[in-house]
Amino acid sequence: MGFFDRFRSPAPAPPVPALPAPPTAQDIEASLDQVERLVANGAVPAVVHARTLRVTGLVRKTLPRLEHLGLGSYDAYSVIAMATDYLPEAVGAYLRLPRDWADSRPVHGGKSSLLLLVDQLDLLGSTMDKIYDAANRTDAQALIAHGQFLTEKFGPKPMTSEGGG
Repeated sequence: MGFFDRFRSPAPAPPVPALPAPPTAQDIEASLDQVERLVANGAVPAVVHARTLRVTGLVRKTLPRLEHLGLGSYDAYSVIAMATDYLPEAVGAYLRLPRDWADSRPVHGGKSSLLLLVDQLDLLGSTMDKIYDAANRTDAQALIAHGQFLTEKFGPKPMTSEGGG
């Protein structure tokens, strides 16, 4: 480093790329609404409609309980991604195909696009069931602990041999 290098301004730091903001509760609800509109009015077979509504319903029931999962947890992330990415992408990919072709032509492992979508929706549904259970487990455990406390505090006391009888 030379003498005059001390007086030069440091090189500007490279710009930090802006990350997109995480989805808000309104963004998540809007995404769920959009998916439900996609499958409404006979746009998909009943089996797809029912499974899609199962997933969106579970996501909606889980959203208010995300803090029980830990806001930065894998499960909380999965709920948000389920609503804004996984479910819309699965349904969207199916809907971009012609119905007669998607519902009848084997495309992978002997299954049609319809059957592949049903499998994906079943997987998303069972995953959301587990996450919903985990989100509720904290309060259920608190209820159990409180019941044990009340039983110890106010429940029947064992009879002792000193009491006579």
